[in-house]
Amino acid sequence: MTKITNDLFLRAARKESVNRIPVWYMRQAGRSQPEYRKLKAKYSLFEITHQPELCAYVTKLPVDQYGVDAAILYKDIMTPLPGMGVDVEIKSGIGPVIHNPIKTYQDVEKLTVFKPEIEVPYVLDTIKLLTDDMLEVPLIGFAGAPFTLASYMIEGGPSKNYHQTKSFMYREPDLWAMLMEKLGRMTADYLIAQINAGASAVQLFDSWVGALSRPDYATYIRPVIEKIILEIKAVHPTTPIIMQAVGAGHLLAEWETMPLDVVGVDWRETLTDARKKVPSKAIQGNLDPSTLLAPEKCLEETERILQEGVLKPGYIFNLGHGVFPEVSPEMLKKLTAYIHDRSEILLNKG
Repeated sequence: MTKITNDLFLRAARKESVNRIPVWYMRQAGRSQPEYRKLKAKYSLFEITHQPELCAYVTKLPVDQYGVDAAILYKDIMTPLPGMGVDVEIKSGIGPVIHNPIKTYQDVEKLTVFKPEIEVPYVLDTIKLLTDDMLEVPLIGFAGAPFTLASYMIEGGPSKNYHQTKSFMYREPDLWAMLMEKLGRMTADYLIAQINAGASAVQLFDSWVGALSRPDYATYIRPVIEKIILEIKAVHPTTPIIMQAVGAGHLLAEWETMPLDVVGVDWRETLTDARKKVPSKAIQGNLDPSTLLAPEKCLEETERILQEGVLKPGYIFNLGHGVFPEVSPEMLKKLTAYIHDRSEILLNKG
């Protein structure tokens, strides 16, 4: 395995001191890069991920181009679902579309056991390629968390309100628990396999769980998330686990009492306020990605965030959500350099 020469991200995830703030960006691989767009003109997302050499190339691009301190594996949260019998298609401009949505007990019962080495060997091969020969920064693996995956599987695609998902959860608590158990088993096995293959950290994307109240989260979601984390920790006790959601500031107090290592926050929550709610965790975030199209505002917000971020160990600069196609790669390169240079000054003022 290639020796990691830049471990800033891992040190920050462990709340250790650093000489500059580490930075990476959600959805940094792909989206706005011209090299990626050329590939997407020829291949679909799933076709890229099925080719380890090509997928590794896309994953490494932002490390080379932007100088970020971590790579995140290029794939989609939908990647494992076909291995459970879910008929999913990623449609341009729409997102994931499920052609056999969950409606009944039989639909949940039919979901098959997911075996990463059999169903997604190409994902594991990509990780091995990256960590054996290509990367000198940590590689972050990831998975969609059960609520977010269930929302697509029940709604049949993206939703603005999750009415069908939440009503299913309320009306069919036993069936919901069965669905969570199956998705939780898949998620734990999938993330453990990614770490076994060489990933240095893993992130749970529960992108849409902010749609739930805290009491509903505690009742319907927390048990499966805790089980996933504990199963990973039983095998890989020192591997950082990150929780990331959108509009979920009201759930931070739940995550404080869970065995997570890093909690992502979006722009709705200041780092200072977030730290009060998750004092034992490292924090990741929280620039509003829309500011990337407004350079002066981006610089202003970045400075404010860094001023807060350097106050305590355990901070990783990121966006509150993902890079989108209109963002200039040059902007991300300049922003990364600014974060490195400015944070080094701030951390060494005294």
